[in-house]
Amino acid sequence: MSKRPRVGIIIEKGAEDILRRQRGRFVNSFIPDTQNTRPFRDALSQFGTGITVVTVNTPNGPMGITANSFASVSLDPPLVLWSPSNASRRAAFFIEAEHYAIHILGKDQAHISHAFAKVPHSFGALSYKESEHGVPLIDGCLATFECRHHAAHEGGDHTIIVGEVERVTTGEGEPLLFHAGSFGTFHADL
Repeated sequence: MSKRPRVGIIIEKGAEDILRRQRGRFVNSFIPDTQNTRPFRDALSQFGTGITVVTVNTPNGPMGITANSFASVSLDPPLVLWSPSNASRRAAFFIEAEHYAIHILGKDQAHISHAFAKVPHSFGALSYKESEHGVPLIDGCLATFECRHHAAHEGGDHTIIVGEVERVTTGEGEPLLFHAGSFGTFHADL
């Protein structure tokens, strides 16, 4: 019968990978590169995020995309960012848009997230209106940020889009969260 490893003892060591046990948990350490994209994505998924849908008006009609790469940047001026994948056929519409909206989804809106993750023109069954700039604004979200293009920056295989927030609309409810490949909600217990 083999003994269980002690804290801090290396169990397996590859050229760039180290799997060790620390404080009762296995810890995998690696250098992120093209050989480790899945473990890198898995590590990133440990950061729980909210879910947004970003919308824009295009020559082909209203378009949306699901994104969890959303963050505040500045209060003065009011700036936010998000970053679509350059591999997405939708990316160019958002990178080039003068106006767009970012919608923070509530726990009962997972279907909206799923719809826009797959189909860019998923507005058929949704209740929405258009902003003064023609941008689709989805009803019932926890928050909607109507943005004007401020900047776009290369960020590896993504583009970081910074928007100046021109109008905010807020609602009530619990957020839709994403962690380790699953949707959930937040329950304050600390």
